[in-house]
Amino acid sequence: MIAIPAGEIVLRDDRIKREWELKIDPFLMARFPVTQELYFSITNKAPSFFKGDKHPVEQVSWTEAVDFCNLMSRKSGLKECYSLNGSAGNVVCDLKANGYRLPLEGEWEYACKAGTSGARYGELEEIAWYKGNSQNGTHEVGTKSPNGWGLYDMLGNVWEWCSDIYDEEVYGSYRIFRGGGWCDQERGCLATNRRRSHPVSFKIDDLGFRLARSL
Repeated sequence: MIAIPAGEIVLRDDRIKREWELKIDPFLMARFPVTQELYFSITNKAPSFFKGDKHPVEQVSWTEAVDFCNLMSRKSGLKECYSLNGSAGNVVCDLKANGYRLPLEGEWEYACKAGTSGARYGELEEIAWYKGNSQNGTHEVGTKSPNGWGLYDMLGNVWEWCSDIYDEEVYGSYRIFRGGGWCDQERGCLATNRRRSHPVSFKIDDLGFRLARSL
């Protein structure tokens, strides 16, 4: 995992034309999205449509990603971050726990930009698998150039679940995912793009997740 330094990030929601600033505490972010090999080693499950040990795992719901984080924490002797209280809308994340979790949305965008100010941290062809070069499927992680902090596949290949609820008043328990996937056009692979969906029922072949840990 990569140590991400403290800083600040301004997030924007184009749907409601709102901006807000967040302070980011130092944290750890996985160098790569969770691979199928790692997912199988922890869960003994292989849900992905596109098969390959080093390919990112996909076809995983938000709740399944959270379950994975807790299970990996237990197997690593770390304190679980998530308390599962009966429904996806009532899941509580303990940011003081030392276990594995999904990144917060602010952490994700901050880590993706890696000190840059644009919508991408490099030329899309060099950093991401997207519709224009993916040949209609995922690819092994780490085969495109990383960002300035050594994180690979932050854009393209698969979208990545974040820990946060999107807008509880309007969308209930819907959770956020970021980054663009293998079937997205150029405009879909931006550090600033925000999408959301149902945490239990939504699972598709261009959506996976990446691990984070608090420091």
